[in-house]
Amino acid sequence: MSDVVAITAIAAGGEGVGRLADGRAVFVARTAPGERIRLREGVKLHKSFARGELAEIVAPGAARVTAPCPHYVQDHCGGCQLQHVAYDEQLKAKRAIVGETLRRLGKLKIEDPEIVEALDEWRYRSNISMAAKGGEGAAKGVGLHPYDRPNFVFPLADCHITDFRLMALWRELRGRLVMLPQPLTRLTLRLDRDGRRHIIAESAGEPWLRAEELRRAIQQDFELICWWQPVDGAARVVAGPATGFPATAFEQVNPGMGMITRRWAVEQLGDVRSQTVWDLYGGIGDTAALLVERGATVVSVDADEKAVSWGRSRLPAVRFIAARAEDVLPSLPMPHAVVVNPPRGGLHWDVSLRLQSEPVPKLVYISCDPATLARDLHRLNVNYIVKDVRAFDLFPQTAHVETVAVLEAA
Repeated sequence: MSDVVAITAIAAGGEGVGRLADGRAVFVARTAPGERIRLREGVKLHKSFARGELAEIVAPGAARVTAPCPHYVQDHCGGCQLQHVAYDEQLKAKRAIVGETLRRLGKLKIEDPEIVEALDEWRYRSNISMAAKGGEGAAKGVGLHPYDRPNFVFPLADCHITDFRLMALWRELRGRLVMLPQPLTRLTLRLDRDGRRHIIAESAGEPWLRAEELRRAIQQDFELICWWQPVDGAARVVAGPATGFPATAFEQVNPGMGMITRRWAVEQLGDVRSQTVWDLYGGIGDTAALLVERGATVVSVDADEKAVSWGRSRLPAVRFIAARAEDVLPSLPMPHAVVVNPPRGGLHWDVSLRLQSEPVPKLVYISCDPATLARDLHRLNVNYIVKDVRAFDLFPQTAHVETVAVLEAA
């Protein structure tokens, strides 16, 4: 394929989008809007679109910048998709992705939403999870996956979007991988709310017996906490103080921007004093805490028992329920307002059905996936009006975007 293709936009997954001579959209990773490129031979043709690989940049666009992370260029790291795009252009692309998805899939008449830019473009991640592959201790294969070879693992030296404190810990760990449980399958490093560092080592074999030895070896970091997680089992602390923090529970990887997002979402509910508010998929209770500050009576539901237990210890005023939201809705008190923050798959059909059949005055939907958000808004549009949508850049250098939609009963 020797045709020159003009890249006009960035798609939801971070690939550049252009048109082949036959009119089909072609998606090409590591390309930027405004540039003209030549494709490698072997373009994969589908009925209505195609996928190609970049062979040559014929004319670079103004949006292109030099990616600072060597892994991004040399190893084709799949953790980031947009390091080669200037940050202002990343924000434009994410606004367009959200707007186009809500119009196309959600059938909404809406402009591209406002986007709140990140506090930090780099070093914002409070956790990093690495795959392990390659023999005893996986010493030759603890790292990340290339975007074009998802079954391969390249050894990680540094991740430029991860907090310096975790990368300092990783530098200490790299030479001591034999002290981790064998055979290692996944390694996660995480910061908690108090800045303590956690190591979560997943293995399919014997328990982690050298955790205390490793902990003493890491520059005498007595706040370091080591967790062992058997494959398909529950993680437990094997060395270090047991603080109660659920290191395996879901939490936003960008805590500062996560708080900004949640605070704006809760503010859209208006006056909730003495009102019952559901916090569905509430996790460790960060949204519930903001609702309590505003005087609401909060019922928070999440399927993760450890997250719920941590939430109870922090927020005794909140009624926490450890269950799937779709299973307990009939037993909950009628709400004045509802906040939902589902995983990437969006709302369970039973949750959507309940919100449809018994509309609440205010509903705020916090989403990490524009496509499932659009699907769910389309399902809810019979009884709700979308009053506002705002995007938040929690994940600079990647194609991911957080979106908040504010709905009112029709």
